[in-house]
Amino acid sequence: MEKLAIKKIVLEPKDRLYILKNNSSPLAYYIASKDTPRKRLLFYDEVTNTNHPLRYARNSNSPFQEEQDQNVIVEPIVFEDGTLAVPKNNPVLQQFLHYHPGNGHEFVEFDNEKDAEEDMAFMYSELDAQLAARDLAANDFNTLEAVARILVGGRIEKMSSSEIKRDMMLYAKRYPQDFLEAIHDPSLKINNIAARAFSDGYMTLKNHGKDIYFNLKENKKKLVTIPFGDNANSVLASYLQSNEGLELYKFLEEKISDNF
Repeated sequence: MEKLAIKKIVLEPKDRLYILKNNSSPLAYYIASKDTPRKRLLFYDEVTNTNHPLRYARNSNSPFQEEQDQNVIVEPIVFEDGTLAVPKNNPVLQQFLHYHPGNGHEFVEFDNEKDAEEDMAFMYSELDAQLAARDLAANDFNTLEAVARILVGGRIEKMSSSEIKRDMMLYAKRYPQDFLEAIHDPSLKINNIAARAFSDGYMTLKNHGKDIYFNLKENKKKLVTIPFGDNANSVLASYLQSNEGLELYKFLEEKISDNF
């Protein structure tokens, strides 16, 4: 039976810099350079459904043991001060590091261009979020308040409108993606109505926060028990979206519409 060739990646010829994860920078840090029974160093090929032992040998043209001869010269791989520079004239070591199980966990390749692109994407997201927060603060405070209630919780009930606007601008700067997702969340309105139902006193919690009750003059009945691990707002929001909760949703929407 003919042996299937290993599926290999072709790396662009260029100098590469590798850095240890978590900003670690010991004076000298050694990573495993060959597969052993004690320290497995394997590359799993999904195409052939096989594992291939890795070994870095400076006098070999392949990082795979099965493609090397018996006269290999195995060298240690050392990160000095947390970094390892590998020139383009050492493609085998670059390939070895690419296939190494520690790639992405123990160390990563430092890529200036990729990092710059990611930084730019974050900066654009940050700008979009801050502009959206400013627009809501100026033109649609009710929606901004709803977003604040979802993102920072019930403490906004004790905050002034100016404090909410300030905190949402700061939140948009620090967590732009979360803020943008919140303002575009189709469930924003119903989640806000559920939260307002408690803060405005139409619904209340009893039995140590385990049950949701009506808190109306003509109705003090229990509505639902909160399942273990859930929270009151999400349970009420889910109920309001059900057929059974349609009438309550219409009632609360009318009362709270001041509004949203």
